[in-house]
Amino acid sequence: MNAATPLSSAAPAGLTRRAETFVTAHGIRVPRPAIGRRRDTWTAHGIPAAEIDRAVRFQDRWGGFALPPAPFYEGGPRVLDADVPEGSAAEGWWIPAGDCRYSMAYGFMIGPRGEFGIHGYAWAPLHAGTDGWVESLALAARARLLATSVTRITGNAVDSLDLDGYEQVPEVQGLTDTWWRNADTLIALYRGEAVAMDAPPCLEAHVYGGLGGAGTRSV
Repeated sequence: MNAATPLSSAAPAGLTRRAETFVTAHGIRVPRPAIGRRRDTWTAHGIPAAEIDRAVRFQDRWGGFALPPAPFYEGGPRVLDADVPEGSAAEGWWIPAGDCRYSMAYGFMIGPRGEFGIHGYAWAPLHAGTDGWVESLALAARARLLATSVTRITGNAVDSLDLDGYEQVPEVQGLTDTWWRNADTLIALYRGEAVAMDAPPCLEAHVYGGLGGAGTRSV
């Protein structure tokens, strides 16, 4: 593949039907420079071959996708796009995952074990993989459409949320950030900024209520 090759905007395989529909209907994919052609330059600068391979895999699957803004993190990356890995053998390697939409105090990265997260003063792995990030975008979009109420909770009040009777939503692959559901409600917990910036007031939760008798599994 070269930089002039048009990329399909079809959703990558392996997503839920909800996320597949979200990506196909609301995302576009623009051509991005092929990572493979940078291999010799990166190798000469001491980047391990395994880390370059990880960047190539990310770019092949998600590079060039522009998705609707996330409801937190100032909307997430403008376009998913890998760049030169950063780090060392001692601390691990991170791969930039795309430029921010605004000037931010952190960047979006792919972690040493493939996690999707933000790196500020510290590393906050939001989801176990980029697929989880995309699933969370799709879930938020669907929840906003169907909910009869959306409540925003911030700061220390987030830790007071009672999750008894809720189950964690597995498809978002939550780590620092998680989603929870019961028969009528979805709750998104955004802890990443609080961890990455050592800023507890940045804790935030969005509670989507009134999802109705169809239950929350359909969203």
